[in-house]
Amino acid sequence: MSETILYDEIIDALAPWIHKVKAGQRLRIIDLEGNQAVDFLIYSALDDAERYSAQDTIAAQGNLFLREGALLLSNEGNPMMRIIATSVAYHDTIGGACSCESNTLRYGHHTKSQHSCVDNFLTVNATAGRGKRDMVSNINFFMNVPVEADGTLGIVDGISAAGLTVDLEALMDVEVVVSNCPQINNPCNGFNPTPIRMVITQNV
Repeated sequence: MSETILYDEIIDALAPWIHKVKAGQRLRIIDLEGNQAVDFLIYSALDDAERYSAQDTIAAQGNLFLREGALLLSNEGNPMMRIIATSVAYHDTIGGACSCESNTLRYGHHTKSQHSCVDNFLTVNATAGRGKRDMVSNINFFMNVPVEADGTLGIVDGISAAGLTVDLEALMDVEVVVSNCPQINNPCNGFNPTPIRMVITQNV
């Protein structure tokens, strides 16, 4: 059995991305320069009301972090994708997506005009007919959000490096939406957002 590349594109720093991945196809995300957070949403390609659910995913696996083998579940409890390989130890489910509002609250009013992941999600979702009400909690691939001893969340240096990857297999026909995180006020991108590479393959 051989693997055929169906799609291969470099996504610029700060940019959004949207693409359909059919059941059985695989998506590889490559952190080209290292320490780049990749905000990630999944929608069913057949029923737009079915989409990734952080709550169902966390509850089913009994863990906040996503590791190799983790099933990404929908709001209907159906498996949408599976992490089949990852070259970093774990990925974040609770850090959320940066926004104008969160930037202003955390880092000061001078950040109000900065581009954000929520901006990216809204812009690219609009091309598929989705709006604010279709936004849900996202995955942050390569992002390091430890839960401290007192229960608070930290946003610290990423755990990725140049060339590291995460591989996902689609378990239903899905539409994947990504924000290549533009955050420059905390260390999730090393204060320097960089490109990523998206590769879709299929075994033939």
